[in-house]
Amino acid sequence: MQEKKKFYGYIRVSTREQNEDRQRLALLAAGVPKNHIYMDKQSGKDFERPQYQNLLKKLGENTVLYIKSIDRLGRNYAELNEQWRIITKEKKADIVVIDMPVLDTRREKSLTGTFISDIVLTLLSYVAENERMSIRQRQAEGIAAAKARGVKFGRPAVQTPENFYEICGQWKEKKLTLKQAASACNMAESTFFGKAKKLEKS
Repeated sequence: MQEKKKFYGYIRVSTREQNEDRQRLALLAAGVPKNHIYMDKQSGKDFERPQYQNLLKKLGENTVLYIKSIDRLGRNYAELNEQWRIITKEKKADIVVIDMPVLDTRREKSLTGTFISDIVLTLLSYVAENERMSIRQRQAEGIAAAKARGVKFGRPAVQTPENFYEICGQWKEKKLTLKQAASACNMAESTFFGKAKKLEKS
């Protein structure tokens, strides 16, 4: 009697997205048991994710891995193809991409079926990687354009109060403690100390 296949699911959300409900509902609807769903909250640039690594240990010949879409597995073109190979060839598990029915390794086990599936995967993973690179390029161009317009990034610089030089002199002469000097200038101790040392060097 053939052993019944075990279903597993994988969810990945970036730290910016936070909401995994849509993926979880799709996996549950596909028949994946709640306790067989693994989730990582981090980017898809590589596969050094704790829950994904735990999931890999569970996969074998009689297992099926469900994912909502190919980019939930990963976004790095080369690594995505490598992980697909590990899961399907080394682990001999099946993969089902819910949003892309052609990427269901259970459907066609012939050489032609595998060939078509591999071509589609290669194309989709290339598109995912290309989109990731495009987003990074657009972000970099946006930042450069904003800087050109005079937009400042990071925390605004703490303004030096009028009494800073006088207080700084008293602190150097040990008439005031660091805490007293910083308080007199309405600054954090670390900010006062850093500005005082910068003034000393200049």
